[in-house]
Amino acid sequence: MSESEDEVPLVSLAALKKASPNSKSKQPNAVKRNVQDSSEDEDDIPVSNLAKKRPPSSKQAGAAAKKARASGTKKPALARGLSKGKASGTGKGQKKTSTVGAKKRKKAEEEDEDEEDEDDDDRLQESSGEDEEEEDEEEVDMSESEEEEESEEDGRVTKKKVSAKKKTKGAAPKKTTTKAAPKTKRKPAPKSKKPTVKKEAKEALPKTALSSKAVRIEQAMKAFKWWDQEPLPQGIQWRALEHNGIFFPPDYVPHGVKMLYDGKEVELPSDLEEVATFFASMPPDGPQLGHPDTRKIFVKNFFGQFKEMLKDKLEDDLGIKDFDKCDFSPIRAHLETQKMIKKAATVEEKALVKAGKEERQDHYGYAIVDGRIEKVGNFNMEPPGLFRGRGMHPLMGMIKERCLPENIIVNLGPDARVPPCPLPGHAWDRVQHDNKVTWLASWKENVLNGVKYVMLAASSSFKGKSDMEKYDKAARLKQCIGRIRRDYEGNLGKKADREAKQIATAMWIIDKLALRVGGEKGEDEADTVGCCSLRLEHLRFPPPVDDGGESSGAKQYEIELEFLGKDSMLFKQTIDFASYGENGKQVFKNLRHFVKDKKPDQDVFEMLTPSVLNAHLGSLMPGLSAKVFRTYNASETLQNELPTVEDLAGMSVGDKVVAYNDANRKVAILCNHQRTVTKTMETALGNLQERLQLLKDQKKELLGQKELLKSGKTNKIRTRKDDVLTDKAVKAMEKAEDLRKKAATPEEKIKASHALDEAKELKRQAQAAKAKDAHLFARPPTKEQVDRKIEQWREKITKLELDIRNKDENKEVALGTSKINYMDPRISVAWCKRVEVPIERIFAKTLRDKFVWAMGVPPSWRFEGTSKPEM
Repeated sequence: MSESEDEVPLVSLAALKKASPNSKSKQPNAVKRNVQDSSEDEDDIPVSNLAKKRPPSSKQAGAAAKKARASGTKKPALARGLSKGKASGTGKGQKKTSTVGAKKRKKAEEEDEDEEDEDDDDRLQESSGEDEEEEDEEEVDMSESEEEEESEEDGRVTKKKVSAKKKTKGAAPKKTTTKAAPKTKRKPAPKSKKPTVKKEAKEALPKTALSSKAVRIEQAMKAFKWWDQEPLPQGIQWRALEHNGIFFPPDYVPHGVKMLYDGKEVELPSDLEEVATFFASMPPDGPQLGHPDTRKIFVKNFFGQFKEMLKDKLEDDLGIKDFDKCDFSPIRAHLETQKMIKKAATVEEKALVKAGKEERQDHYGYAIVDGRIEKVGNFNMEPPGLFRGRGMHPLMGMIKERCLPENIIVNLGPDARVPPCPLPGHAWDRVQHDNKVTWLASWKENVLNGVKYVMLAASSSFKGKSDMEKYDKAARLKQCIGRIRRDYEGNLGKKADREAKQIATAMWIIDKLALRVGGEKGEDEADTVGCCSLRLEHLRFPPPVDDGGESSGAKQYEIELEFLGKDSMLFKQTIDFASYGENGKQVFKNLRHFVKDKKPDQDVFEMLTPSVLNAHLGSLMPGLSAKVFRTYNASETLQNELPTVEDLAGMSVGDKVVAYNDANRKVAILCNHQRTVTKTMETALGNLQERLQLLKDQKKELLGQKELLKSGKTNKIRTRKDDVLTDKAVKAMEKAEDLRKKAATPEEKIKASHALDEAKELKRQAQAAKAKDAHLFARPPTKEQVDRKIEQWREKITKLELDIRNKDENKEVALGTSKINYMDPRISVAWCKRVEVPIERIFAKTLRDKFVWAMGVPPSWRFEGTSKPEM
């Protein structure tokens, strides 16, 4: 091939076919394009294609020509041919043509220099990482990218795109001289067409980030608005149901570490070793073993079953008869070692564990309900262990046995595939097709002897329908609460018989004091109490007084109530019944009358049971039960306690959130939603107090710096020192990470774990030191700089004081319980819209998913029900 032919930018056959009007291109722009536009400049070609070898560009050819003229060498063949073609003629005409050619050559050289500058700018832009436009263009016009690649593979690139791209950036288009072979010379296409099309396409098709599989599934589930669908017939929960069953925990793998009895090692079979490991895994300072009362119950139940298993499994009980001689510390030390090894896991090992969880979630975590996907809540079978219970539960410490498929009842649609049993050699107890229930599987556990279920997640349509129905029922109660109150108030007096009077008194207590209804408890159940199960021992009356008046400073109508409520939470309040008016005083008299001549362990309401009470309530309003009163009172209290738009005028979002929490706290106190203040909570609150004091001290020093600046004593202003600790912490963290990556044996992993803990401690120290000097400047500041920092510190102090107050006031109150179960979420959503508070500041993501049906209510929505309120 000759030199001239090697440099001619020919067009590939594939590009000619694609540019042909008769070609069946999917991109309309590709049909209109000129052949010379089949190749892009560097800005229009995807980054991946830039790595390919390119033929010399026009700027390079121009530079070579310039160099040739300067050195006196011959022009390249392509340039000689073009000059010869233009300079054909004789005499004056030839001289004139030569002058014109010289002018054109000069202009072409100037354009080459301009294009060199443009290409340099483009390369700079590429090196700074600004390649999003290239990727977008690749997505918008794939046929163009394909043509470019084919043209490049043939070694032919034109230089038409630079000017076109420049035009799209707002610059005036430059007229360029296109060098082409005589046989393949074609007219250049309009330069403004393609960039304009690309710009419009980019605006029409914005680039979106790729989502994970779980996110896409979640978006698909949220797209279905079940509350807008036609409801199923009464009592029918679903028409079709399919799922993949339950995931069972792996079998126990013996570790071979022996417990000690009376200082001697004890050889145990694997099943007994597993039980011993259950006890060793219990934290000695936890709620079960850390308190003397609970420890006594826990140890008694555990050791009793442990000794029975020794007799059943072994011919000899190994002489283990005294728990105090048992030493589980070797097993506990082994478990701590395993934790350290797990902590030192490499990124690859953690990724493997995460992949396993995601795989289980994909397989077991979703169900198909009436043709749509729903998330399953608890698809993992509970592993065996020791029952922990709450409070002083009499069964804490009992062994929870391993549940096998033979104990499982599977519920699904009649046309659905029965999920295969995941454990070889086992089978489901039975398969049923009951569309009147919402559970997917059930089994009976051995400790409480109760039935447990696999249900759909809290964000599912099943749970959403149940929640909406619950709050709608509470709203309907609001419409007839006046009539119901008149009913029970009429039976509080002397005319009613004892049973009617007890029903009326219990209804008053449930309505006004928001007590749970309660029920009978067996000997193997925790002694938790509600209204119907109150005993004389739970009430403390004031000393008897003569007709009217007071004695010993005690109020006549006060009663101190003290008992364990649900989850063994203590209810201890002194109720002043006189504050509720005449009806309150009558309730006090009734209670004193009911307990007359009774022993401490006898019921206050001996003629009343939850079923009797609920039957009476059902006669007053269809579907009404005692627990509806708690939902109604919680929702009504929240709505009444939330401040109005006018009350919050000018407040920040943080102040509005505190106001919401104040209202929420009143609901939690009404419903006795308490929580235990843990050591972690106390430590966190103490750290916040220390940080607040530090900020105040720093602000004080900044004010002192301001005075020093006024007096001109800038040399006395303390400046920030070099951050040595941070560098030390970074190096320690890098070293620990390196040890973790190289760790192969358990000993090396433990060493890496210790190094990681030390590095984290150094990091905490570095952060503390940095926070201590955060207010300082690197060099003496100006007055304006100090003023700005003082204002920043004022804002930080105000915000932190608000946070501390919020945490301190709510540390003993469980705000979340009433949010989840008792307060109508539509009240909170409507209030947030009215006062312009992001719902994310009130509801966590789990609650937003759970109450997705409530998010569309207007700001004017009120907890009123569907009809006119009854007066």
